Amino acid sequence: MNAPTPWPYPFWIAHRGAGKLAPENTLAAFRLGAQHGWRMFECDAKLSSDGVVLLMHDTELARTTTGQGNAGEQPWTALSQLDAGSWHSRAYAGEPLPTLALVARWCIANGLHLNIEIKPTPGTALATGRAVAALASRLWHGQRVPPLLTSFDPQALTGAQEAAPLLPRGLLLDQPDPAWLDLARKLGCSAVVCNHALWNATTVAAARAAGLRMLSYTVNDTPTAERLIALGTDGIITDRVDAFCPAG
Repeated sequence: MNAPTPWPYPFWIAHRGAGKLAPENTLAAFRLGAQHGWRMFECDAKLSSDGVVLLMHDTELARTTTGQGNAGEQPWTALSQLDAGSWHSRAYAGEPLPTLALVARWCIANGLHLNIEIKPTPGTALATGRAVAALASRLWHGQRVPPLLTSFDPQALTGAQEAAPLLPRGLLLDQPDPAWLDLARKLGCSAVVCNHALWNATTVAAARAAGLRMLSYTVNDTPTAERLIALGTDGIITDRVDAFCPAG
């Protein structure tokens, strides 16, 4: 059995800043999550057409901004003018898309931790992984706890591994994959972040034997959380920042 790498992160992780209580992936969401006592946050990062790393989940702009089209095909000057809050509620109208640099500075200043999901525009996985990891390495240089970089896309994780091999990485999985363990090892991952339904006694034992940490998404009910805690997993990503106790 391989010894797991040291794990400096809190068990509870707020999904996209504050779950569904604020517009996802905005600084307002992170601030609200922190007000509820959360110390670690998950977010999504992608590239603008001119190489700026910004926070956004979808490929298309329409769901969470006032823009239209593919986010990765537009320059930061245009993206920075969009309203990323009014879709959620009037209270957040005018909230802008943040850059990763802005959120990093806020997290570091407040002693908070970040899980950055690399969410590339289709066809840009390797370049996005490299850019996100290189920027994260600069932004967190000298900090005791680096961000955790995760992705569903092996090419994005390969790019991250090439650009910043010392930053911890995690493989995201949504469906059963017989090659998951070999892939995580090949990518030099410290963790596997699964759809919570994939964790059971067998998969937990396999991950533990490989020295991998075990995280789950997106867990929004107490029975599921209790099952994962009983299995001995290492982290839970949740929308319910108002229901779970992050210190627990």
